[in-house]
Amino acid sequence: PQPGVARIQQLVEATVRAGQPVELSLASGVAEAARADPAVDLSAYRIVQEALANVVRHAPGARTRVSVTHSAEEGVVLVLVVNGPAPEEAEALEGAGAGTGHGLVGMRERVRLTGGTLDAGPLPEGGFRVAARLPLASRTEDSS
Repeated sequence: PQPGVARIQQLVEATVRAGQPVELSLASGVAEAARADPAVDLSAYRIVQEALANVVRHAPGARTRVSVTHSAEEGVVLVLVVNGPAPEEAEALEGAGAGTGHGLVGMRERVRLTGGTLDAGPLPEGGFRVAARLPLASRTEDSS
């Protein structure tokens, strides 16, 4: 089976074990909501996976927050990954080149396929933010 929102906690725990300080906020019910649309479920997981890989690669040691919530009223899953600047003494972690290899382009494509939106970029105080808004109703359902 493909990974989804229900496995994001395991992903974050593995990243923490590798030495990256990451905090996770996973809203109750979000995994069940995301499972309703397999493309959204997988996309949310892959966006977090790639964002964490980018933090490890480009800002090792930076404090990172992952938040996955949903709004039943709006019918969306919201994925937010924000990291601060890397500590000056930080060096790339062993295996930091590993990852899915798709980066921001892959994130944008995943979000586009679900009919969602992605906002990603550097923060004024340093660090980086990835914010995805994934609709729970597929594009084909919306157009009928």
